[in-house]
Amino acid sequence: MPLAVILIALSVANRASAILTIDPFNPGNPALSYSAPLFIWLFGALLFGVVIGSAVTWLTQGKYRRKARNSSREAARLLERAESAEKRNIPLANS
Repeated sequence: MPLAVILIALSVANRASAILTIDPFNPGNPALSYSAPLFIWLFGALLFGVVIGSAVTWLTQGKYRRKARNSSREAARLLERAESAEKRNIPLANS
């Protein structure tokens, strides 16, 4: 709720139109200029940052997900081996 109040206040305070120009060599080119209220550009930049940050975090944590997956497979394999040894009454090492 407090975040909604802050976002509404930001939107009301930044209603003025702002132009985003993609062409650095000819800023007056209307084909590559977009006009929108400033709060739209601010929210867009915020959303873009959240998406990029989430993607980078997800990609950098891939090695930990891989380790967890491998550990889970190894644990399942060892559990299956222990259960089959128990059924055959084979003593396990370190018992």
